[in-house]
Amino acid sequence: MRVAVVGAGIAGMSAAWALHREHEITVYEKEPRPGGHSHTVDVDYDGTTIPVDTGFIVYNELNYPNLTALFATLGVETIPTNMTFGFSSLDGRLEWQGNTISSLFAQRSNLFSLSFHRMWLDILRFRRNGLTDLNAGRTRGHSLGSYLKANAYGDAFRDHCIVPMGAAIWSTSATEMLSFPAESFIRFFENHRLFYFDKPLWRTVKGGSREYVKRLTAPFADRIRLNTPVAQIKRTTAGVEITDTTGHRGSFDQVILACHSDEALPLLADATEAERQVLGPMRYASNRVYLHRDPSLMPKRKAVWSSWNYLARETDTGGAVSVSYWMNRLQSIDEAKPLFVSLN
Repeated sequence: MRVAVVGAGIAGMSAAWALHREHEITVYEKEPRPGGHSHTVDVDYDGTTIPVDTGFIVYNELNYPNLTALFATLGVETIPTNMTFGFSSLDGRLEWQGNTISSLFAQRSNLFSLSFHRMWLDILRFRRNGLTDLNAGRTRGHSLGSYLKANAYGDAFRDHCIVPMGAAIWSTSATEMLSFPAESFIRFFENHRLFYFDKPLWRTVKGGSREYVKRLTAPFADRIRLNTPVAQIKRTTAGVEITDTTGHRGSFDQVILACHSDEALPLLADATEAERQVLGPMRYASNRVYLHRDPSLMPKRKAVWSSWNYLARETDTGGAVSVSYWMNRLQSIDEAKPLFVSLN
């Protein structure tokens, strides 16, 4: 069959890879490179070239078995990485990191803070009751915010722990995080064992995510049309017709939409009601990403520095999330050459 794939992120690349041996494939990609969220940047650090990932960084074998199997098939080399979470108000008045007792109380005043101790009691309660409530159907219809309120979780747990962790994971604002479905949130936390000591082992691609992109796309690299945004997709009696932004038209038997749903729906010239119902409600948040070497966008106390660092604004009114990723820790980069990726 003639198969078109729209989008060369991980979904599009893996679909094309799985089909290229038996079908005639064409991949449309609006960017000048394949990879989508997988994006490696070479940094010239005082004469040393260091590859740094600014999108996809880590995975674990427990929760991502298909990606793990794909990497094994392609012979992609991966290395262990460290996954810790730290919280910091931008003025440093409250900071913590839960990996060790020392980092938990790196800010000594936390030892004497009743709200801080209440936060940790709530963490234990959330770990104990969250899955039970999920399985019993008590989270159905609840947003994260309404679930926390209904179960009398404290403000410190909400504002300095659970919502910041969620906002960092999904790269969205604290306000949006409170509207997140409680069922999906709790299931994700349980699957990834985020409040447990026996966490899954996280790994990162050696040399950056572009290494797997190269291997994955090598067999069909000549079938990827870069810098080619799709303008319209239309069903015909013969199959499906794709028109790109240059006006070129292609006819295919099948089309795989491997792009975001908010991008996919406007492309469909004759979207069905079912397609509108599935694709229409999904929302996305935009973030600006900075790769830099400025430690002022990290917690004030070095002992709190973590792989993922949530930076809270005292004047936060629900704006974009601010997170700094410590790339030295995540990608085993020499800490004498500090590198960070920060959102917003």
